[in-house]
Amino acid sequence: MKRATNYLENVGERGVAPSREAVARLAKLNRPFPEQGLEAEAVLAELDEFCSPATMATAGPRFFGFVIGGSLPAALAANWLAGAWDQPASFYEETPATAYLEQLALGWLIDIFRLPPGCGGAFVTGATMASFAALAAARHVVLEREGWNVEKDGLFGAPPITVVVGAEAHVTLMKSLGLLGLGRARVVRVPVDGQGRMRAEALPTTSCPTIVCAQAGNVNTGAFDPFPEICKRAHSAGAWVHVDGAFGLWASACPSRSYLTRGIEEVDSWATDAHKWLNVPYDSGLAFVRQAEALRAAMAVTAEYLPPTTEHRKPSDYTPESSRRGRGVEVWAALRSLGRSGLSDLIERTCTHAKRFAEGLEAAGYEILNDVVLNQVLVSFGDAETTRKIIAELQEDGTCWCGGTVWQGHTAMRISVSSWATTKADVDRSLEAMLRIASKHARR
Repeated sequence: MKRATNYLENVGERGVAPSREAVARLAKLNRPFPEQGLEAEAVLAELDEFCSPATMATAGPRFFGFVIGGSLPAALAANWLAGAWDQPASFYEETPATAYLEQLALGWLIDIFRLPPGCGGAFVTGATMASFAALAAARHVVLEREGWNVEKDGLFGAPPITVVVGAEAHVTLMKSLGLLGLGRARVVRVPVDGQGRMRAEALPTTSCPTIVCAQAGNVNTGAFDPFPEICKRAHSAGAWVHVDGAFGLWASACPSRSYLTRGIEEVDSWATDAHKWLNVPYDSGLAFVRQAEALRAAMAVTAEYLPPTTEHRKPSDYTPESSRRGRGVEVWAALRSLGRSGLSDLIERTCTHAKRFAEGLEAAGYEILNDVVLNQVLVSFGDAETTRKIIAELQEDGTCWCGGTVWQGHTAMRISVSSWATTKADVDRSLEAMLRIASKHARR
């Protein structure tokens, strides 16, 4: 506890990326498996000495790579407490506290996201498995309509399923489709507009079982697909609509941003992460399905030695895993600590920080490639080579950390503001570093 606290107290002032020397020292841990073990305190000391300096400071306030927040104090402490409890989250009869907290948290989340009451929900590892679980329910439903039991008979000989995605669908969605046997290359890709939004008018007309996958929060621009139009066209053809909302779904929690999610309640299933914008420890994903029984049909198994069905919700009936940790504990703790107003403020504050980055960079003459509607900023410093050099030097500088991307043919630096710990002072300090480094390279 003391070592972890010391790490967190100092992470905001160290370089965000670990030094090359710190990373090189990890090799000292590479030794043959010892005959004799160490006391727990000595093990922790070894971990702290060699690994703490070699971490990326994602728990700090100036990490803007990918979409990674830190861990809220209440969520981190709940994670430690739940680890001490050592309670799997499989059956109410076996571990009532974790199962009950999970059910409470799901109820709060359905309210926060403004999803239909009675939705089925599942705590999983991340957005990949959240889409996997939700799309397994979709596969169950669209094939059941054709008289096919996919859980019993598999996909061999099953009616073909058409899967429709936007041209900028996230790679984790494609991974989920591959794991489900629906194929990564068999999808029909719909063109997108200049912000990466699916063009609803370009949706294909299909007569076979169909699943349409939309997006809440483009990973590069933060843009949202037009859900009302997509649902109207898809549902009129009997298609299932799924939304990958890994971080964007949280816009529903903020009144000033909720317009972005208009019509999302009309969708059939949703996937998101809690370890992104809710700032709980890794790993924590969430799947929601309008038809709770469809999710259960896709996931539930039973055996003689397992607890019988009772009036209590059985968490393992809704997830790919049977044995898993109690992710609902830290999600409940994060939501309980924030409340509705605190959660809204977290979303609004980080979006405001993103806007400040964009305005500062644009004022200095650099090109902002996206409409900054959420927490994502794409900036080009000129040609691809110059932009890559600036990104690399910024990462080496250590003041902050941003990643690179290529979006619609443009090489850009991507700034993702997701941490509860980021302040205006952190933004200004990071912006100064960006402009200082860019001024040495960029042609404006």
